[in-house]
Amino acid sequence: MKKKILISSFDLAVGGVERSLIGLLQTIDYSKYDVDLMLYKHEGEFFSLLPSGPNLLAEVPQYSTFRKSIKQTVGEGYFQIGISRLLARTVSSIQGIVQKIDEPGYLNIQYGWEMSHAFLPKLHKEYDVAIGFLWPHHFIGRKVNAKKKIGWIHTDYSNIHINKKLDDQMWNKVDQIVAVSEDCSETFLKFFPNYKEKTLVIENILSPELIHEQARKEEPVEIKKSDGRTILVTVGRLSHAKGIDQAIKACKELLMKGYDIEWYVVGYGPLEKELQTLINKLGLNERFFLLGKKVNPYPYIKACDIYVQPSRYEGKAVTVREAQILKKPVLITNFPTARSQAQDEYDAIITPKNAEGIVKGVQRLIDEQSLRERLITNVSKNNYGNESEIEKLYRLIGD
Repeated sequence: MKKKILISSFDLAVGGVERSLIGLLQTIDYSKYDVDLMLYKHEGEFFSLLPSGPNLLAEVPQYSTFRKSIKQTVGEGYFQIGISRLLARTVSSIQGIVQKIDEPGYLNIQYGWEMSHAFLPKLHKEYDVAIGFLWPHHFIGRKVNAKKKIGWIHTDYSNIHINKKLDDQMWNKVDQIVAVSEDCSETFLKFFPNYKEKTLVIENILSPELIHEQARKEEPVEIKKSDGRTILVTVGRLSHAKGIDQAIKACKELLMKGYDIEWYVVGYGPLEKELQTLINKLGLNERFFLLGKKVNPYPYIKACDIYVQPSRYEGKAVTVREAQILKKPVLITNFPTARSQAQDEYDAIITPKNAEGIVKGVQRLIDEQSLRERLITNVSKNNYGNESEIEKLYRLIGD
């Protein structure tokens, strides 16, 4: 008899976690497992990539509110959820100001779930295994009846601000914890060493064949190559964590030093207006471009001369591995989990995580042809495919 599996997440909007979820869903052996997929909101550019294997459960209105504004939530009659989220936003904002937190968004999400969970319905179906693919995991912890519960970690715990006591209570309700990298696991266990025995690593599943196929599908019409000009590309959410502001400042400095470059960023997020203002202020409108959402970022990575990941922190930057699969020289900043992403001077260069470090790294990659060639040679001979990671999940699910 097939085991009954539930996998839950928010939606299928463009993003690294969502791309990882698609990779997992495309790899599962559905002849062995009966998989239900619970998405809180049935939306997102990646819906076209959803395989036929999983059974997509009907949208539950109360859970869909987590992808709606408070005003819309109240307008649809979910007053208690709306008030809970308003209170959560107020508390997290005050805490952010008092504690001088740059990005209190994690607190807002955490308090939002804590304060509204009483008004969210339970699923009545019983499962062998329930997998929460995106933090927080209150849904599988409190609202799902399953023999085993597994919660995924996609971020670097040393760089997020949360209520540790509430998070501990949440993790206590899951049986296994999966981190997407060794460094991600280590930073989590520094916060919660008591969960060491039930924490393991399963990397995001990537298929080189699929990435190369997607990269050939279309031409990035925004990128116009010209002789002597170096094209830089970054893929990531427009948020504080991704360090796009540092990239903009680095771009200005490189141009002032006489380097003929154009820099393209694929992604969207809450800092779009702020970043565009910085681009305008520095006079970079013809050299630094925010391209917005792209369902298929691979043609843009394929078109670049250098791929740059200027992040302040990451759990596991899937895009770095994708750029390596596409045989690009890669620059990443020295965020805490960087050493799990690449080997410095072998398949990427790792620079200080500030504009000055990025500038020096890009200068090296432009000036030193032998360095570029060495990086390209090394990523070309490495096999970055890891479809076998699914076997770890199968062992976790059990017979």
